[in-house]
Amino acid sequence: MKGFIGEFGFATLFLAAACLAKVEVDEGVLVVTKDNFDSVIQDNEFVLLEFYAPWCGHCKALAPEYAKAAKKLEDAKSSIKLGKVDATVETQLAEKHGVRGYPTLKFYRKGIPSEYTGGRQADDIVNWLNKKIGPPAKDLPTVDEAKAFIEAHNVSIVGFFKDVTNDAAKVFLEVGSSVDDQVFGITSADEVLKEYEVEDGKIVLFKKFDEGKAVYDGEVTIKDVQNFISVHSLPLVVEFNQDTAQKIFSGDVKSHLLVFLSKEAGHFEKHIDGIREPAKKYRGEVLFVTIDCDETDHERILEFFGLKKENVPAMRLIKLEQDMAKYKPENPEITAENILEFVSAFVEGKLKRHLLTQDLPEDWDKNPVKVLVGTNFHEVAFDKEKDVLVEFYAPWCGHCQQLVPIYDQLGEKYKDNDKLVIAKMDATANELEDVKITSFPTLTLYKKETNEAVSYNGERTLEGLSKFIESDGEYGQAAEEAQEEDEDDDVPRKDEL
Repeated sequence: MKGFIGEFGFATLFLAAACLAKVEVDEGVLVVTKDNFDSVIQDNEFVLLEFYAPWCGHCKALAPEYAKAAKKLEDAKSSIKLGKVDATVETQLAEKHGVRGYPTLKFYRKGIPSEYTGGRQADDIVNWLNKKIGPPAKDLPTVDEAKAFIEAHNVSIVGFFKDVTNDAAKVFLEVGSSVDDQVFGITSADEVLKEYEVEDGKIVLFKKFDEGKAVYDGEVTIKDVQNFISVHSLPLVVEFNQDTAQKIFSGDVKSHLLVFLSKEAGHFEKHIDGIREPAKKYRGEVLFVTIDCDETDHERILEFFGLKKENVPAMRLIKLEQDMAKYKPENPEITAENILEFVSAFVEGKLKRHLLTQDLPEDWDKNPVKVLVGTNFHEVAFDKEKDVLVEFYAPWCGHCQQLVPIYDQLGEKYKDNDKLVIAKMDATANELEDVKITSFPTLTLYKKETNEAVSYNGERTLEGLSKFIESDGEYGQAAEEAQEEDEDDDVPRKDEL
């Protein structure tokens, strides 16, 4: 009897534990919790896990694509599983796995995690995962298999090599291993080369947009083939969104023409053909990007370029290698001829960098805290007769807003000192070629006589700022007095634009 009860009790506990670890499935995606996390990771060789927040806009946008990816993998009888964790509920699980933003995706191979670096469309997710677990390029021994492979993907890269062991074929396979977001195929079959009218040794990028395919004719080196894929796998004119942002900024083309349009106003239909013509000429030199200004997520991009929605349509050139140097056309018209003239002048080095500046207010020096803009900054800040403390701020920066009453008190305290100027400048609306601002607020003392610039890293209090001024910039430099870097509001980075 005792044995029966013991066995019965053990079975009951076992069943209870099994129920606790049961994994719910939502549209093909495993719902992962702290109770079933270990079993999901241990029972499946490959798992892509999304940590999300229900209120997160990017998570909501990803959800249908994530479900589509799960369905594609299931239909293909793949061993890869997709899972999701509500990080607002499973807070301990999210913290344990280093989740700092939403969505965060991690790929687990035999329980070992790595960062997911692919796109957020269903095909991108599936391609990235298949690349991680499979060969660098799929063998395409027949015409039917080649056609099915090319038809199944928006972009596919196929190497045509009669000898798949030669040096060029080996380079192609190395590229296939290194490029995670595209699919690669390889064939040595004469019938496939004949079907696609391709010479031995050629690499062809097939795509379901623009001209349909691109043939690589250069020397087969890893860097050159990667660059070819980077350039030709994107449309001639790329629409900026959360799915294309990474590809736009991580590509080899670092000069971008940004065209700001409104879908609601019909700008895309009206202007897109005119944008494509010059895009063909400068493909590989300048990336042509459209930005829909009706999207609220893009408001900061407009602000970064000193534009408002009423200024749209508009265009700007940006050069990423020069701290995102901006260039503005003299003629704002969005026509093929004008775009071609603007981009040609840029490529030939004939354009002068465009620096944002506000109009100088008539009462800029009326109050104790003086207002600086791009046109009066150097005259005021580099006055050799005076020390000048400048706060570089952003209107949307929370730390800057907290500093306003303290900084006003500072101005009031020193308003009668004719050898000291307390000033501020909106660094989002005014740019200086010789001053780079990397976080807000930035407080800099420009010393009289030498114009030496000294940054303040102390506590943002009236007492601390006063000591900084009265010590000729010595106070507030010690490491222990420095503000934590992550407390500051950063200037928008290129991957956030």
